[in-house]
Amino acid sequence: MVQLRELARSAWAQYREARRRRKAQRRKPRSPGEAVTSWVRSLLGALLIVMVLNGLAIASFVVPTGSMEGTVQAGDFLFVNRVVFGPSTPQIIPFFNIALPYMRLPGLRQPQRGDVIVFIFPGYRDEVEPREFQYYLKRCVAVAGDTVELRNKRLFVNGVEQPLPPHAVVTHLPPPPGDQYRTFPRGRGYTRDNYGPIRVPKRGDTIGLSLSTLLEWDTFIRREGHAIAVRDGKILIDGKPASFYVVERDYCFGLGDNRDNSEDSRYWGFIPVDNVVGRPMMVYWSWDPLIPLSSFLDKLGSIRWGRIGTLVK
Repeated sequence: MVQLRELARSAWAQYREARRRRKAQRRKPRSPGEAVTSWVRSLLGALLIVMVLNGLAIASFVVPTGSMEGTVQAGDFLFVNRVVFGPSTPQIIPFFNIALPYMRLPGLRQPQRGDVIVFIFPGYRDEVEPREFQYYLKRCVAVAGDTVELRNKRLFVNGVEQPLPPHAVVTHLPPPPGDQYRTFPRGRGYTRDNYGPIRVPKRGDTIGLSLSTLLEWDTFIRREGHAIAVRDGKILIDGKPASFYVVERDYCFGLGDNRDNSEDSRYWGFIPVDNVVGRPMMVYWSWDPLIPLSSFLDKLGSIRWGRIGTLVK
């Protein structure tokens, strides 16, 4: 019994001595190199946590332009629900805007007509890959299988006129000169105000191909991962003659609520449903994006207190 007590005292003494040494080590002044290493480790740990949360649950998005006014304004900071359309592993390295390969998890549902959506920008009309990784914000007005048409600024989906969203803005100004040469698809001559009718591609749709229509679908097919060539008057997809193409993904069609001041699906094409990452929920901060941070007091003075807490619908 005495030996057990002595052993217990000895173990307790060793434990206290080890704690004392650890505390002394922590108090010991660190070299500049150790301090920098510790700071970098803390920063990387915080960055990793932000990346994981940003991909799996709630993300933050800053509205860069006025294409969705008056639903949201340039300079609004939004919380975005990532769960609804499917969370993912991190897609970018924050602050550096470096794209990462990522994996999507199943979502609760797919985008529906009327949803405001945040998505990975697929690129401009004639780009197979975008120049840089960017998130865009638009309203989904049509889903895969729908037919979209604008007649003198009025939106029709499947032949039925759609009401304007509550805060949407439409002017009486005509489109800029040459608008028919900028719209998607190439060669159809659509304009901002008179567009379509055009079917939003659905997985399994068959698109007929000819030399006269190839320009319309060239970029679309390349974005789905295929090579296109024309040889001896024949269209080749991945080196094989083709007179049609079978769509491999579902798409949706996005418009800005500021209809006459928005570059959207009318100009750069359909949005792959796989690119849709979330649905904005609420404005948590808002200020004038045109005032630089160097004018900090002016920046603070531009805070739009009335927009904080605004729900995005």
